[in-house]
Amino acid sequence: MKRPNAAGPGWVMSFILAFGLAVTAQAVAQEKPKPPRKDLVLKGDAKCTRCHDQDEEYPVLSIGKTRHGTVADGRTPSCVNCHGESETHVTKPAEAKERPKPERVFGRKSATAPESQNQACLACHESGLRMNWKGSQHEASDVACVSCHSIHTGKDRVLAKATQPEVCFACHKTQRAQMNRVSHHPVREGKMACSSCHNPHGSAGPTMLVKATLNETCYTCHTEKRGPFLWEHPPVREDCANCHTPHGSIHTPLLKARGPWLCQECHLATFHPSTAYSGTSIPPAPGIAPISPPDRVLANNCLNCHSQVHGSNHPSGARKTR
Repeated sequence: MKRPNAAGPGWVMSFILAFGLAVTAQAVAQEKPKPPRKDLVLKGDAKCTRCHDQDEEYPVLSIGKTRHGTVADGRTPSCVNCHGESETHVTKPAEAKERPKPERVFGRKSATAPESQNQACLACHESGLRMNWKGSQHEASDVACVSCHSIHTGKDRVLAKATQPEVCFACHKTQRAQMNRVSHHPVREGKMACSSCHNPHGSAGPTMLVKATLNETCYTCHTEKRGPFLWEHPPVREDCANCHTPHGSIHTPLLKARGPWLCQECHLATFHPSTAYSGTSIPPAPGIAPISPPDRVLANNCLNCHSQVHGSNHPSGARKTR
């Protein structure tokens, strides 16, 4: 009778033992904790940058080039300070078909209300020029901070004189057209910006001016028009916009109309050089006596004599006495 091969069962047992050890080693390797991810830019951003890294379409890591990325400053926020903890976004629920959005998403087309978006910014930026944000025209119009500001970019376009107007003109179309007229403030040339006259975060003055009144705002640059003068021009003291249109005009310098027609809106004296003529009454016209030379019409302007229209220390005529 042939004896069974004694080596057979031993070989099988050795194989089973080796396979078991391999499986055990693999399980131990899987259970070994992975080293924690390192923050790339901000403190605690590792759980965000594991997905939102340098390959992200939106350059989120460029926030390190901004003041919000200054890690040596204790006031520097983290991702969750602005976007919220967003646990369901970090860990997608098993029953969810799509990954939920963060608690706070910024942008004009975001489902997050502008008030909630702005609250993240106002948590730190509520003093200084932002003191009058509550109740301002932009706040009442539900304008979000990110509608003008770019947080994750090294250069915020709204903070530079050369690029700020285009940000404002995205909404203020009328002012864009006026600024392209022949007479305008040097905004297009980059010598001043919209914020030179307006505080977009709100102010105590009208139309979000940097000063309490329009005249005080103009006087910050045009101090020679402030006075005081012995002989003041009342419309000038009242409002510069009575004669000037600040964003641009076809008449220099930013006048609503050219002289003498602008002056004749208030000043009209028969047979004085300020007599108002229209296209149908310019001599010689039917029923109008010819004037020779037509010095009241051609090459004439009130400013030829009254050059100091903003105020003067010399009277414009005989002073009336009682």
